Amino acid sequence: MFQPIHTERLLIRAARSNDDAALHGRRNDPEVARYQDWLTPYPISKVQRILAEVEAMEGPVPDDWWMASVEITDTGEVIGDLVVHPTLNGRTVEIGYTFASRHWGNGYAVEAVQALVDWLFTDETRTRLTGTLHPDNRASAMVLERTGFLFEGHTRLSFWLGDEVSDDWIYGMTREDHETWKNRPLTPPETVSLVEIDQSNEIGFFRLRTHKTQEDFVAPMPVSFTDALFPEIIDGAPVVPWLRGVVADGDMVGFVMLALMTEHHPEPYLWRLLVDRLHQRRGIGGRVIDLIAEECRRSGATTLLTSWEKGKGTPAPFYMSRGFVPTGNIVDGETEARKSLV
Repeated sequence: MFQPIHTERLLIRAARSNDDAALHGRRNDPEVARYQDWLTPYPISKVQRILAEVEAMEGPVPDDWWMASVEITDTGEVIGDLVVHPTLNGRTVEIGYTFASRHWGNGYAVEAVQALVDWLFTDETRTRLTGTLHPDNRASAMVLERTGFLFEGHTRLSFWLGDEVSDDWIYGMTREDHETWKNRPLTPPETVSLVEIDQSNEIGFFRLRTHKTQEDFVAPMPVSFTDALFPEIIDGAPVVPWLRGVVADGDMVGFVMLALMTEHHPEPYLWRLLVDRLHQRRGIGGRVIDLIAEECRRSGATTLLTSWEKGKGTPAPFYMSRGFVPTGNIVDGETEARKSLV
């Protein structure tokens, strides 16, 4: 028998027949249905059949889909659902989730999915969870990433819905991944420093990774190392890369690279800044900016340039909070910004 799960703001309980109006509304919301595996209009009869089947179950069972409803504790409003599909006698589970569009942006999905994941791994026989989604559904991908899932693959033209076919992104989490995620450091580090990258530490820094959705805004480590080895030519001269590893409390946590100020390039440019997925939201990026600014001042620079792309998850708010101001220029599709070092 499934026992309700209480989080800070939410109640997660087995779906029941009187959830039909809320579920029917979500299934027919074009924003919610846009990247999901159903067609609209979605009939109320199908909603009622699903809820009747779930109500007859005592909880998740192998090879069947089961649904939980998500309520806001203070109001009792049903705002979403979580679904689970155990396979291999329950040792692996595929999960899914939908939330009413009017409640997007409040962190409810992350809160609910994290609670679901934690509960699923209380079963000691369980080894793996998975989730799949449309590659354009970045908000959904970010929910999985912020609850500890790892991007595992991109399958092409693999999902049909009616007469349309699309690609799929696959995310997964093993029990070890879950334990690593739950035990990651969450507080600001006492020390942050920049170190030279050499043969003694290159593999450790090479293995750093952001979330998959962040690769739209910061290149993976193999690309950054390649760019440093073969720097691009700007204004008739190759840029001069200056790269350092970021160490926090003794751990390799990030990477930063500048294009140095030269005769041909009068301003230093913050080329790359990456913080590993397990060390984000600890204030490390801001401290790296401070260290980089001081390094540039020592070289005689009075300003520092960078640029960013637009899109879901853009780093623009972070950089602007650290003193970067858009110049009005768009360079290779990116917004250029400048920070005064005076």
